[in-house]
Amino acid sequence: MSIFDRKPVLRWLAPVAALAVIGGAGGVVAATATAGDRLPSRSAAELLVDLQQAQVDGLSGTVVQKSNLGIPAIPGAGGSDDASLTSLISGTHTLDVWYSGDDKARLRVRGSLDETDVVKNGNDLWTWSYKDKTATKRTLNETKPGQSTQQAPADLPKTPQEAASRILSALDPTTEVSTSGTQEVAGRPVYELVLQPKDADSLVTQVRIAIDGTEHIPLRVEVLTGAPDPAFEVAYTDVDFSRPDDAQFTFNPPPGTKVTTAAPETAKPQKAPSKAEIEAKKKQATEDTKVVGEGWSTVVVTKLPAGDADKSAGQLEQVLSSLPKVSGDWGSGRLLKGTAFTAVLTDDGRLAVGSVKPELLYDALGK
Repeated sequence: MSIFDRKPVLRWLAPVAALAVIGGAGGVVAATATAGDRLPSRSAAELLVDLQQAQVDGLSGTVVQKSNLGIPAIPGAGGSDDASLTSLISGTHTLDVWYSGDDKARLRVRGSLDETDVVKNGNDLWTWSYKDKTATKRTLNETKPGQSTQQAPADLPKTPQEAASRILSALDPTTEVSTSGTQEVAGRPVYELVLQPKDADSLVTQVRIAIDGTEHIPLRVEVLTGAPDPAFEVAYTDVDFSRPDDAQFTFNPPPGTKVTTAAPETAKPQKAPSKAEIEAKKKQATEDTKVVGEGWSTVVVTKLPAGDADKSAGQLEQVLSSLPKVSGDWGSGRLLKGTAFTAVLTDDGRLAVGSVKPELLYDALGK
């Protein structure tokens, strides 16, 4: 099965690429990746089609993830030595991944003195922490066609495929797509696809996706902001496209592990909402969230629900107190300037986020 089958938003890439080939679609540049003797030349449009049609039945490998997002230390989230899933928001981390069809997958986050494993085998999902000596077993519902699945903790991409899928889902005419020739990643020849925002207001200057020359899946994704090092990078250091042994997905808790079995998830029938309820939710969503701008310089302003703002402030009190105070016609709050994004948490419970400079957030808050 295609790794994009569960991401319908990517299906439009094929017709977009076809249009680029015959007449030129907005944003897709007629650049060509030249691979010399190792790989045939491929245009940016052809690489987009390759990504959309990529299929892989199994793989295993080692991934190195580097996050340099400029986020202050958050209580409970460790750095590079930590192997918890929440630690992935900063520092450098090594992960081992195994995949075998749709029903078997394993992710291991390695730390210098720690390890966290997430193992899916059929409907069984295990989460194990070496440091805490705990394991939790959950029984998942069977996913029906077209039904979305919940993402794992720590919402940053954990593999190049996941990172590329998210980036490509946001691709639109505000992006210039080209290629920069070929390179080598994890000992394999790759094409490099370059996404460059046309909007100068975006903090992101380029996103580079290294695509395997034969399997056509991403082996590396880099988010660049003009600094010497990427703000975010996730890349395979080695990869094997043969199907792992089934024993890799059989988890046996080590001696001394405290095992917790979570209550099975049960699908509860839900009463269809009335027209009035639907309209009320739409109105509330419109009132609580507004989107200013478009493309790479989009700013989202969200009104945090009553109680959640206080809870968040309590959990992140140490972080918030270290952030600089800012104010203007829009009110006052705290500013977080990351390398690839900026956020403002206002004193009246609003959150403005965007991959832009603070001035654009202030402008959005004032509208």
